Amino acid sequence: MIPRRGKRLRRRPWQELRDRRRQGIFLLPALLTTGNLFCGFFSLLLAVEHRFTEAALAILVAMVMDLLDGRVARLMKATSQFGVEYDSLADVISFCVAPAFLLYAFALQPLGRAAWFGAFLFLVCGALRLARFNVQTASVDRRFFVGLSTPAAAGVVASIAILLEGDEPSRAVRVAIAVATYVLALLMVSTVPYWSFKEVDFARRRPVETLLVVVLAAMIVATMHEIFLFLVFAGYAVSGPVRRLAGRPAVTTGVEPAPGKDAH
Repeated sequence: MIPRRGKRLRRRPWQELRDRRRQGIFLLPALLTTGNLFCGFFSLLLAVEHRFTEAALAILVAMVMDLLDGRVARLMKATSQFGVEYDSLADVISFCVAPAFLLYAFALQPLGRAAWFGAFLFLVCGALRLARFNVQTASVDRRFFVGLSTPAAAGVVASIAILLEGDEPSRAVRVAIAVATYVLALLMVSTVPYWSFKEVDFARRRPVETLLVVVLAAMIVATMHEIFLFLVFAGYAVSGPVRRLAGRPAVTTGVEPAPGKDAH
């Protein structure tokens, strides 16, 4: 039956239910990205109050949110260009602004202009890393990223703050942190290859070994979380230059539209 002109077709109940489900699917990744953004903002507030350990933990929670939103969007087939752009803007706050401010407030402030410029360089290089990720594929080989990802660099900063929990850093420690800040900033915009873990699927190939590793990691985190987190993030940051110095072949890059997001 042809509807009369001027009258709108009445939507069927199952069509409305389908549209609501689609809206819910798109809403879940956006909520995770918003949680990522909130953790970055909350980290700034905690750093202002000199609650540096809590600020570092907020950054780590933002990393979990950032890891989940892309995965959930792809599993639910709810990826969109809006989601990619929104996620990148949230990452600028959580993994560039928040770690840079934490570095300045926690360790670099007493060292003078050269030190706080290192915090600004961390922010700039992180933003450039995100922009580069958005306009080109990081590498043809999906097993590797080109340059240190911003969540990994932010993880190093957060792990340092947790490692020095409750202790006033000496001048030597502050200088070492300032040097590490410059190194992390340059690694983010470098072409050093880093393992992306995208092609690793231990959960299906070796479920028993994976379960044992997860349980062991949880026990270590529960007993020596300060040292464990620092060793994990610092070891990953060092792994790229070590791989380059070992003479491994460089990862070729290409300029292609980025189809999705796993890490920046």
